[in-house]
Amino acid sequence: MTDFPKKSFLVSLFEIIEDRKNASPEKSYTARLFHEGLAKIHEKIREESLEVIEASESEGKKRLIEETCDLIYHLYVLLSYQKISLGEIEAELLKRHHSSH
Repeated sequence: MTDFPKKSFLVSLFEIIEDRKNASPEKSYTARLFHEGLAKIHEKIREESLEVIEASESEGKKRLIEETCDLIYHLYVLLSYQKISLGEIEAELLKRHHSSH
């Protein structure tokens, strides 16, 4: 029997976000973001980016982790909105990694 690697929750989170695109905006925060559009998603990323910086400067490790989670979530929403897969992001990161060696 072959043990397959467990799927990362980061991958699962992206899949959940993709699934919520067509959910009811009244019942799903993610669906509401998609419904409100790109301007709202950009607004949330700006807000969360600033909160990551503030947490890093003066709010401690726990708060930095929490704000980083918020930023990653909203970045994932943006990627999904723009029809960019995690595979495309990974491919670009690998390309950059290989070109730096």
